Amino acid sequence: MSLDLFLFFSLAVISVASALAMILNRNAIYSALFLVLNFLTIALFYLILSGPFIALAQVTVYAGAIMVLFLFVIMLIGPHRLAYSEANRWQRPAAMVLGLALLAEAVYILIFRPTPAISGEQPALVENFGAPKVLADVLFNQYALAVEVIGVLLLVAMVGVIVMVKNAGKRQT
Repeated sequence: MSLDLFLFFSLAVISVASALAMILNRNAIYSALFLVLNFLTIALFYLILSGPFIALAQVTVYAGAIMVLFLFVIMLIGPHRLAYSEANRWQRPAAMVLGLALLAEAVYILIFRPTPAISGEQPALVENFGAPKVLADVLFNQYALAVEVIGVLLLVAMVGVIVMVKNAGKRQT
C-alpha cells in the first residue's frame, strides 16, 4: 500500500468518525469541536488533491469564522443537552421516511445518471462557460443530487436555528 493511499484511508476514517461523533454527541460544545476536526480533515483532503487555496479557505472560513459563530451561539443559548420531547414523537418516524426517500433518490441518481466525476470522463468546456443558463443546466441536470443535498442541509440548519431560538425564548420566560 502506498503512502498516499494509507494517508487517504486514515484521513477518511478520521473524517467519518468525527462526523458521526458530531452527530451522535448530545453536548453541543463537543459536537462543535468534532465539527472543527471534520473541517480540518476535509482541508487535508484538499491538500492531497493539490488544492492549497481551497484548503486554506476551508480552514479560514469554516474552521475559523463559522465555528466561532457556532460557539458564540452555543454559549449565548447555553450548552444544555437537548431533551427528548414527548410532544414531537412524530418527528423521528417522519425523518426516517424522508431520509430513506432521499437515500433512494441518491441511489437512483448514482446508478442511472452517473455524473462525469463518477464515470471518469472529463466534460468538454462549453462555448458560454460560466453563463447563468449553462450553469443552471449543469447544476440541475448533471449535479441534481448535490444541489438537493445542499438544499436539505440548509433547510435542516434553518429549522435547527428556529427550534433553538424557540427553546431559548421558553427558558427566559
